[in-house]
Amino acid sequence: MEFNHIPVMLNETIKMLNLKPNGIYVDCTLGGGGHAFEIIKRIYPHGILIGLDRDLAAINAARERLKDFKKNIHFVNENFRNLKLVVKGLGYEKVDGILYDLGVSSYQLDQPERGFTYSTDAPLDMRMDMKNKVTAEELVNKLSKQELTKIIKDYGEERWASRIAEFIVRERQNRKIKTTGQLVSIIKKAIPAGARRQGPHPAKRTFQALRIAVNDELKAVEESLKDAVDLLKTKARICVISFHSLEDRIVKSIFLEMASNCSCPPELPVCICNKSKKLEIITKKPIVPQADEIEKNPRSRSAKLRVAEKI
Repeated sequence: MEFNHIPVMLNETIKMLNLKPNGIYVDCTLGGGGHAFEIIKRIYPHGILIGLDRDLAAINAARERLKDFKKNIHFVNENFRNLKLVVKGLGYEKVDGILYDLGVSSYQLDQPERGFTYSTDAPLDMRMDMKNKVTAEELVNKLSKQELTKIIKDYGEERWASRIAEFIVRERQNRKIKTTGQLVSIIKKAIPAGARRQGPHPAKRTFQALRIAVNDELKAVEESLKDAVDLLKTKARICVISFHSLEDRIVKSIFLEMASNCSCPPELPVCICNKSKKLEIITKKPIVPQADEIEKNPRSRSAKLRVAEKI
């Protein structure tokens, strides 16, 4: 299957990165290479692009798509939480810009056997990196009701988390939960009929929660963003596209923290933290997709782009 991933807010992202022809840029979520293609086109032949992705299928697809520029690209099959190690390991101290396009890709959603989607019956997998040992199947069959409730509530913001966890635990006593179809059926039974008629697909939040837990996504974002800021040259920019409130909250919080001169409690008469401001926030409010983009690519609907510049 072709790695098809429509890059979200492509024009806005490229503009915000403020590309230099001889710059060094990092795409932390290479995917099918959509954003990367537009970056490398503009910095070739003197610029360098470092492309990371934890999904080997994404790396192989991007390598093929970007083969005409391969001498100027480092393809790295790695989790972006190891961003600093990757960049330093390639011999670069600082870079001119960093891009994150968070979440699951269209390709991963459209590959039923990966188990990311609730629209087809498939193995309960949800791993972005197939080398990881923990799958969604393992979580739903081994975690306690309390642990499942916490994951579904915290990562899915699902109001019926406790009830869904209860139904999962009850069902797995009869038979192991192995497929997305089984899980969807359990979730539909757990959520009252009236609640199922409103809002998104009843399984959407639980699937999001399990995916985040399997791939430890939120902690990885937090760790990586802080390292990314340290890697930026002065006036270099960091652009982050997020797709749900949990990710966006982390990005906003880290940007605000690093754009502040002081983190002391307000009751202290003088600053004692010796903290220095590292970022200037470029997007006071996040950039969101235009109506025509949402029409062409409905999956872009919830996207938010936040941008900051190193000072």
